[in-house]
Amino acid sequence: MVKAQHSALCVEEAEEAVKELRAALVQAGIKLPTLRLDPASLAREAPCPLVELGRCSVEVVRHLTAVLR
Repeated sequence: MVKAQHSALCVEEAEEAVKELRAALVQAGIKLPTLRLDPASLAREAPCPLVELGRCSVEVVRHLTAVLR
């Protein structure tokens, strides 16, 4: 029961982090179309979510680099 609650909280936290990152990127004019939780990391008995930033064009990479600088 405790493991299930911990796992659920981890997944909720990861989903919220992805939501916040997506919003911040949108404000910077950047869209990562495949930004999501990694499904394989959720398939474990006790999920430990990883965030998949996904693929993007070279233009998006350059824009992201400029924003980070």
